[in-house]
Amino acid sequence: MSLQHNRARLAGLSKELNRSWQETQDQWRDQKRAEFEIAYMRPLFDSVENAVSAMEDLDKILKKLRQDCES
Repeated sequence: MSLQHNRARLAGLSKELNRSWQETQDQWRDQKRAEFEIAYMRPLFDSVENAVSAMEDLDKILKKLRQDCES
C-alpha cells in the first residue's frame, strides 16, 4: 500500500468515527460525555488531522525525491 492510500484510508476512517461520535452525542448528553470528549475524542481527532497533514507533506517530499533521482 502506498502512503497516499494509507493517508486517504486514515482520513476516511476518522470521518466515519466522527459521524459515529456525533450520533453518540445525540444520545449521551451528560457531563461524563463532555469529559470523555475533552479527554479522548478531541485529542484523537487532532492527532489524526496532524498525522494526515504530515503524511501529505511526506508524500510530496517522496515524490520530489523520486523525480530528482530519476533526473
